[in-house]
Amino acid sequence: MDLVLQGKRAFISGSSQGIGYAVASALAAEGVEVVLNGRDAGRLDRAVERLRDEQPGARVSGLVADFSQAAEVTALTEALGEVDILVNNVGLFGLADFASIADDEWTRYFEVNVMSGVRLSRAVLGGMLARGSGRIIFISSESGVNVPADMVHYGMTKAAMLAVGNGLAKLTRGTSVTVNTVLGGPTFSDGVAASVAAVADAQALPVEEMKDAIIGQNRTTLLERFIDPTEIANLVAFLSSPLSSATNGAAVRADGGVLTAIL
Repeated sequence: MDLVLQGKRAFISGSSQGIGYAVASALAAEGVEVVLNGRDAGRLDRAVERLRDEQPGARVSGLVADFSQAAEVTALTEALGEVDILVNNVGLFGLADFASIADDEWTRYFEVNVMSGVRLSRAVLGGMLARGSGRIIFISSESGVNVPADMVHYGMTKAAMLAVGNGLAKLTRGTSVTVNTVLGGPTFSDGVAASVAAVADAQALPVEEMKDAIIGQNRTTLLERFIDPTEIANLVAFLSSPLSSATNGAAVRADGGVLTAIL
């Protein structure tokens, strides 16, 4: 299917690996000029070169920014220029006992996971509205709807992303700009893979066995496996397309059936 994205320009935050990189790859395959982002210049350069190798002829560049630093985000938005597609993907993730989460950690999670999307959207939405077209997509999580007891701080930020996306969509009335949020489920991103490998090593178990054991504890997944980042990316590519024009202000699920309630 031709997603009619040839010639568009996209920025994907947190895209040197994992879901963000998969999104960049999916968009580049559709002829989109993609701007990758990471906080480590060396890792970002390697991601840019990797994508160029995987997608010969693709227009790929990178912008370094640490989204926990407001000044770096300001510099990024000033250097970014006009974009047709913004994917707010960057985010912190981690397990923590609620009583042990200090105030500064709550603030850090909110700053990176929520304010990154706020600042980027504020920088590009005006231009999209003036042109009458554009796409803003937030990468949230099923944890924003069914907040885990051991990740309350993380779930809070993912719920906030849903709220921001829903509110911004109301500003697009009468245009071809849309703002949507993707609710991902348990995804085997690079970060998750590293965590699984560490637990497997600590318990002297093969990684695949540990991977199956972890996802096996999730009784509501219909996939009965981790989601691959490309499966999230495929949905994001569609939502980036003019073919998704009737989808706006939506929370679109790619959760593998983890959420049992009807949204």
